[in-house]
Amino acid sequence: MANIAQAAWEVAQAACPKHMAHGPCAGVADDGACEVPGFGSCPYTGEWPFPAAPAAAGRATPRAGTRPFILTDLPAAPLDAASLRAAARTLAGAADAFLLGDHGAERVQFPPSYRARILAGEGLAAWPGINCRDRNRVALEGELAACADAGVAGVHCVTGDHPALGHRPDATGVFDVDSTGLVALARAAGLPVSVAHAPAAPPVALRLPRLLTKVAAGADVVVVDHCGGAGPVHRAVDALRAAGFAGTVLACVPVATDAVSAGVLAGFAAGRLPHRYLERSRVDGIGAAVGLAREVLAHPGVDGVNLSGGSRAGNSLAMARDLAVIGRELRS
Repeated sequence: MANIAQAAWEVAQAACPKHMAHGPCAGVADDGACEVPGFGSCPYTGEWPFPAAPAAAGRATPRAGTRPFILTDLPAAPLDAASLRAAARTLAGAADAFLLGDHGAERVQFPPSYRARILAGEGLAAWPGINCRDRNRVALEGELAACADAGVAGVHCVTGDHPALGHRPDATGVFDVDSTGLVALARAAGLPVSVAHAPAAPPVALRLPRLLTKVAAGADVVVVDHCGGAGPVHRAVDALRAAGFAGTVLACVPVATDAVSAGVLAGFAAGRLPHRYLERSRVDGIGAAVGLAREVLAHPGVDGVNLSGGSRAGNSLAMARDLAVIGRELRS
């Protein structure tokens, strides 16, 4: 039976458009379809056991006393250093570190290490996202070394969306390693490492075992993705702690304060948000985010939150102001 399972796993790896050695990614649709349009079903949704992952506790990351750790997105226009600096100044003092990612409509960005340098110049701790879509493992090793030299607080390791998603479908995806392989590279570079956990993404039964594989590779911090509210987050954290993880757990808190940010969240997380969350006004949206964050933080296994707020060109600074209000409220 074990040989059959291993053979099935190798077939799935060969078929995956991202060549993931530790699939499935979090982009699997509720009906089991691959995130790549027209590809068909995710090859990792079969009924076989996930490859065994050795138990690993994870390193507990530093925290400011008993105060929750606040990681917030940093909304800024792409390829615009002035916009990055303006957002940094707006958010100064509102969080412990600032997550630098990308999304489909703004796929082309300054390199993570350069963005981290800009934030460092403003006195802010960067937590850049590193993906496997755009660089092979040699380039990734160089980028991680540059991030370490820039003094980042940590790196968030993801496999990354397929190029077919977003505004640059003409680009070729690299996927020389997946997120688990990237975690090992980042740990070897001496960096604190965070990874995503998508407990509500199908196939649900594979999510925790896959996460533990990333923990075993060296992840220190787990960021629990949107999964329906405080209750589902608490259950996911209970399962993670019961599996022996002693590192830092952060929970994503969606921030929707206007029609634009609500639209961005709806594009990737609408089915995994609290009921009617996206119908709130700007004032209610800030209150809703603060309230949900406090609900999530009431669980003893949760160490902090990631304030997740989407933006588009033209409203980045407004979103930064709202994130700053929420972050300062939670830190007070």
